[in-house]
Amino acid sequence: MTKPSAPKRYLPTSPFKAPVAPPAKQFEVGDRVAHDLYGLGRVIGVEGGIAVLVDFGSTQERILSPYAKMSKL
Repeated sequence: MTKPSAPKRYLPTSPFKAPVAPPAKQFEVGDRVAHDLYGLGRVIGVEGGIAVLVDFGSTQERILSPYAKMSKL
């Protein structure tokens, strides 16, 4: 079975509810975070919802939005 090539459109008259997008993750300088690849770290810079700079102790990494592998502690 294959995936459809285009996302489904939801009509206003449909009896089914349209899927709700989860809210975008927001990080601030000083937040403690956990990353699936790099481990525990602290946010040291924020680039306006585009990326965050995180200090993981041994390395500093620029993590791009939507931050799928990172969560706030």
